[in-house]
Amino acid sequence: MAVQSISPDSFTIKQVAEHTGISEDTIRYYEKIALLPRAERKENGHRIYHKEDLDTIRLISCLKKTGMPLDEMRPFLKVSADANAEDYPELVEKMIRHRASIVEQIASLQQVVDFIDLKLKQGKYQPKECETEGMTGTPADHAKDATPGKPISTAELRYFSASPSESPY
Repeated sequence: MAVQSISPDSFTIKQVAEHTGISEDTIRYYEKIALLPRAERKENGHRIYHKEDLDTIRLISCLKKTGMPLDEMRPFLKVSADANAEDYPELVEKMIRHRASIVEQIASLQQVVDFIDLKLKQGKYQPKECETEGMTGTPADHAKDATPGKPISTAELRYFSASPSESPY
């Protein structure tokens, strides 16, 4: 179904939700906590949104997918899309740090996927490989036994060295 706007450059909350994939309740929440500016209202009290609002909602959605908390998004939302990054070195540095954190998470998850793939390739799973009881030394000492050529992350060490009582399962 094609989305029709109430005018060429304005949208109802339902249309914004359809365009962005964000629920109407979430859009109202973003407005309530001032991530979005308060929407204009028609005479009947219904919200009216503009293209800039859709762009902001899409940016919020993108930043949220990176794991950035809503409060940390605020400074980024105050900068216009055509602003010069050189004018905001603190935000650039913050985004660089956030990106590095995401890259680290991806690498850690890739190690987990590699471990699972190895177990599937071997066609067996041996629970003792993940147990720490009776092991001597530190978890880092046992990282030598990880998949060759790939460093083992601290997250992977914690995940695979948890005692049965610490297991989330």
